[in-house]
Amino acid sequence: QVQLVESGGGLVQPGGSLRLSCVVSGSIFSFHDMAWYRQAPGKQRELVATITSGGSKNVADSVKSRFTISRDNAKNTVYLQMNSLKPEDTAVYYCNTARGMYAYWGQGAQVTVSS
Repeated sequence: QVQLVESGGGLVQPGGSLRLSCVVSGSIFSFHDMAWYRQAPGKQRELVATITSGGSKNVADSVKSRFTISRDNAKNTVYLQMNSLKPEDTAVYYCNTARGMYAYWGQGAQVTVSS
């Protein structure tokens, strides 16, 4: 059973930074492409960033200059570094991966950007 556990969310002022972490268990992490999604209140879940098993990265245009995705295969962990946070970044952030035909999600990490 693949399990994903996010951490690192919280309340931050505009302009601040947070780093989300997602630890994966139950599978060989280094084989997995990983992704971060977010869902703001009343909105659809949207893709924020992806990183392949080989380390290729892609970040949504809306956050490209501010967010960075990375992974540490030794720690079975994928990260989302978020800088210069804005109130519109407020959302629940989810870690995601897939194995075969199944998609796996973490429980979500709340990020609130407010003064």
